Amino acid sequence: MVERLLILLAALLLAIAPAAAKVAEPVASDPALEARMMALATELRCLVCQNQTIADSHADLAVDLRNQIRDMIAKGQTDDQIRQYMTDRYGDFVLYKPPFKPATALLWVGPPTLLVGALAALFLMLRRRMRASPDDFDPETQIPADGASDVSQAGSAR
Repeated sequence: MVERLLILLAALLLAIAPAAAKVAEPVASDPALEARMMALATELRCLVCQNQTIADSHADLAVDLRNQIRDMIAKGQTDDQIRQYMTDRYGDFVLYKPPFKPATALLWVGPPTLLVGALAALFLMLRRRMRASPDDFDPETQIPADGASDVSQAGSAR
């Protein structure tokens, strides 16, 4: 009985799912305008998804921004004017490749600095390990944490 109910519920959900799908947005009547809009949209970050361009995102804000770009292109604005409008409104974060300036310096300098630091730490650790004697790696010569001097005594004390 329960299995039949679950199957019926699953079938009902599958039947309703297409109704929830979004309708494909109409593209511009001019293919050149649409290509220019898509080129600009690939340079701008979706503020909702943050890891996608507005060209790739299906978020409502990304759809609105694509439509706004289309309108601005239709009004005759240049790509630089559109980028400037977006950065004035949303900040440098909206650009997938933000300009190098004091406010964005950490974005540009941070990852290479962390990589160099990690490589230096790895080099120092491996160098220290190469200089260590083989006895340093023998588990029977290490002192247990409980203070007993012999590993076998530590095991028999339990």
